[in-house]
Amino acid sequence: MAAEEEDSLYVLTAVLLTPAQFPSVLGDDYPAACAVLGLEPYAEGYGLVLGQDGTGARWTVVTEDVTQVACAVAAWDCGMEADLSPDERDVAAVLPGWPLSLAVSAPGLPEPHDPVLDAELDTSGPVLSPPDTSGWGPAQRRLGADEIALQWAQWRSQVEEDVEFVESGGEAETDTQVQRVLEEVRAYLETPPPPGRIRSAFASGDARTLRADGPGWSVVARTDDIAFVLLDEAPGEVRPVGRGRELPELLTALDGIALRPAA
Repeated sequence: MAAEEEDSLYVLTAVLLTPAQFPSVLGDDYPAACAVLGLEPYAEGYGLVLGQDGTGARWTVVTEDVTQVACAVAAWDCGMEADLSPDERDVAAVLPGWPLSLAVSAPGLPEPHDPVLDAELDTSGPVLSPPDTSGWGPAQRRLGADEIALQWAQWRSQVEEDVEFVESGGEAETDTQVQRVLEEVRAYLETPPPPGRIRSAFASGDARTLRADGPGWSVVARTDDIAFVLLDEAPGEVRPVGRGRELPELLTALDGIALRPAA
């Protein structure tokens, strides 16, 4: 195989790594996600291009051209073709391995595998690998919150009238674990957390989908509806929080300081 074929990157997918939009499986906030890849958490963010070289080895190209990656991802989501070839001048790093799990591979190449690193290659740190999601923990908890945000209507429909909601206020005898989480969320209003801990995305109409994360917990909510809480200490459980008197005001305040995708 020619050397230039080995060096070619066959792009499989790409994702954004910005303060407002990043793979939450990597961390509770943007700086934490950047740390997994050994990147500085610059405000402008990055695009991550995942692919294989001519030998089938996994590589992640980190580009500073966020707009190019965002346009390509948007086109793919619409079922359109879009070429994604990062300009070498915009490449911030070329990292061995993939930080995310992929179920696809480039046709005509060997099965995806970790590259054999040469001492001459300009790489630092270990070969990237996806977080372990085989058991309940922070990564699995964040993925669960992602799923609720994506499938809100389905999860909301499972909350029947006879489900006992956790109250958003502290007056009644309620779930102490959830109350602790809500207090930590309220504290974000006084002391802003690291970028990405609170994110806001379009829902429907004037509503927004809110996502807040912290040490050991994730919250997913809609500004016009209820909230769901996931906890590291409660494997697989999803706890609904009723609107009550306090939740609407809290969600509105959180949306006011949340980061939003550029488009």
